[in-house]
Amino acid sequence: MSHNTLNWTTLLTASANDTYKATDALMALVDDADLGWKPASGRNWMTTGQLLMHLTNACGFCCKGFLTGDWGMPEGACAEGGDGAKGDIPMESMLPPAEALPTVSSVAEARRLVALDHEMTLAMIKEAGEAKLDEMMVAAPWDPQHPQPLGRQFLGMVHHLESHKSQLFYYLKLMGRDVNTMNLWGM
Repeated sequence: MSHNTLNWTTLLTASANDTYKATDALMALVDDADLGWKPASGRNWMTTGQLLMHLTNACGFCCKGFLTGDWGMPEGACAEGGDGAKGDIPMESMLPPAEALPTVSSVAEARRLVALDHEMTLAMIKEAGEAKLDEMMVAAPWDPQHPQPLGRQFLGMVHHLESHKSQLFYYLKLMGRDVNTMNLWGM
C-alpha cells in the first residue's frame, strides 16, 4: 500500500494552488465598472479595486518577507536575513484606514498581479525547502514577540489570501452577482 507523505511543501503548494485558482475565478466575475464599489453600510470598507489590489500581495509578498526578512519597509523596521521582525512598527502603519489603501486600475491588472504573486508564493515554498519550513523560526512584523516555524507563517499567508478571497465572494453577492459555494471554492 502506497502512502503519500504530507509535508509542508506538499501542503502549502496544494493549498496555495487551490486558493489562487478560486481567487482568480472570482476576480474574473468583477467588471472594471465595479472597482469603486464598496458595501453601503458600516465603515472603513475597501473598495472592490482596493480589495483586488490587496489580494495581489496577500500571500507571496508576505512569504518572501518571512523567508528573506525583506518586507519592502523602511530600513530598521524589520530584521534582515529572515530571522524575524525586531523593529517596532506602529500598528497604524500596518493597518491604515481603507481610504489610504492603493487600488488597481483594472480587473486585468489585478489578475496579472495575482498570477505573479502566485508564482512568488510557489517560488518561496521551493526556495525555503522542507527543512527551513519546518525548523526556521520567524516572527511577523505585526507580532514580533511570537516567532513561529516558517511553514506555519507561510500557511497563515495562504489563509490570509483565503480570507480576502471570501471577502471578494461576499462583495460579489452584495453586488447581486449569481455566485454560490462552488464559486467560493473554485469549482
